[in-house]
Amino acid sequence: SYAVPSFISILIFKGLFNQSFGEINMLLDALFSVKLPWFSEPMMARIMVVLVNTWLGFPYMMILCMGLLKSIPEDLYEASAIDGAGPIQNFFKITLPMLIKPLTPLLIASFAFNFNNFVMIQLLTAGGPSMVGTSEPAGYTDLLVSYTYRIAFEGGGGQDFGLAGAIATIIFLMVGGMALLNLKFTKTALEQD
Repeated sequence: SYAVPSFISILIFKGLFNQSFGEINMLLDALFSVKLPWFSEPMMARIMVVLVNTWLGFPYMMILCMGLLKSIPEDLYEASAIDGAGPIQNFFKITLPMLIKPLTPLLIASFAFNFNNFVMIQLLTAGGPSMVGTSEPAGYTDLLVSYTYRIAFEGGGGQDFGLAGAIATIIFLMVGGMALLNLKFTKTALEQD
């Protein structure tokens, strides 16, 4: 999935999760005689978004983790073997601490990216299924950024650029806060090395 642009993967997944003729429901129907309402049931739509986003983010995180695992000195594992440590102790005392420090800023940056992942939501679910009885157009899989887009450009009662601008300002402050947090963790990780 890393070699294919994400928007193409998202559109492929949209077809795979199609409720009527998608391969995922065909497989579930053949194995368990069930067809899941991926796009019409709020919880199923959220699960679908998480599954697709996990699929798209996995190669990046795998490459990072593989590189970080290779950078852990073998001497540490040899010393722990001499001391009688087992694989579980090695994981919690050597591997995990050596991975967490450099991964923390990357995880925060990944969260900030996914916080504003408009393309994913717009192409996969368009924010749907829509919530009924709301004053502003909202969907169960909307993120703040896709909700802002719906308010500004798809408003049922008209376009509300003022509210959309206010929400965009809040998004800016939140992502700016995450960037500062990321900077703090990056400085801390560099100072400890």
